[in-house]
Amino acid sequence: MTLIAADHLCVRFGGSEVLHDVSIAVQPGEIVTIVGPNGSGKSTLLRALLGIVPAAQGRVQRAPGLRIGYVPQRLALDRSLPMTVRRFLSLPVRVSDAAASQALARVGVPAVAQMQMSSLSGGQLQRVLLARALLSDPQLLVLDEPTQGLDQPGEAGFYQLIEDVRAQSGVAVLMVSHDLHVVMAASDRVVCLNGHVCCEGTPHVVSSAPEYRALFGLGTKGALALYQHVHDHDHGHDHAHAHPHSHAHDHSHA
Repeated sequence: MTLIAADHLCVRFGGSEVLHDVSIAVQPGEIVTIVGPNGSGKSTLLRALLGIVPAAQGRVQRAPGLRIGYVPQRLALDRSLPMTVRRFLSLPVRVSDAAASQALARVGVPAVAQMQMSSLSGGQLQRVLLARALLSDPQLLVLDEPTQGLDQPGEAGFYQLIEDVRAQSGVAVLMVSHDLHVVMAASDRVVCLNGHVCCEGTPHVVSSAPEYRALFGLGTKGALALYQHVHDHDHGHDHAHAHPHSHAHDHSHA
């Protein structure tokens, strides 16, 4: 059963076509990462899949009753307003203290409930946004450039967290990466977007595709760099080791 799919999707803003003839589908439990240059339509594609922007042509299909957890690229909150993390987790749907505590512990920030949203670090904020998305027990997590602004250890740690969440719950993940050349090794598929789908496949296949190299240049020797973890095998997702020819960064973190 496909969770969500775009079928020959076109999106226009004014007279400009932002997405042309895009077809993409996400299956239960898989991690799909979208990469592309600035202005390639990555965020627009996510918003079209979520029903936030309309399709000019084509269609979007979602599984009946699909539960989606969404982590936006930017938080549309007035950070000058006093609001604790605990209160934020109950917007727009109130949740119990126990559920809020469990969600924060699950994403590795159990002690921030009474902190002000405005005082959180970038990494803490991203984890709080993820905790809020997980409260609905989603079948699909949609993340729009979730590691933008994080340093490399923070990025690696967040990727590991997503891998752990998928391993524990079986949730599918659709994520836009801010870095053309770095995706997490646990990605089952990478989709290269530049207004249309240029190429798609496993990280190893995409990294050697001429379409990828022609579009995205020769950063990291023209290949995708895969975040892998020395304890991947503990979770049964040994994707990094399946791609021995990729230029992998091994970030272990206790």
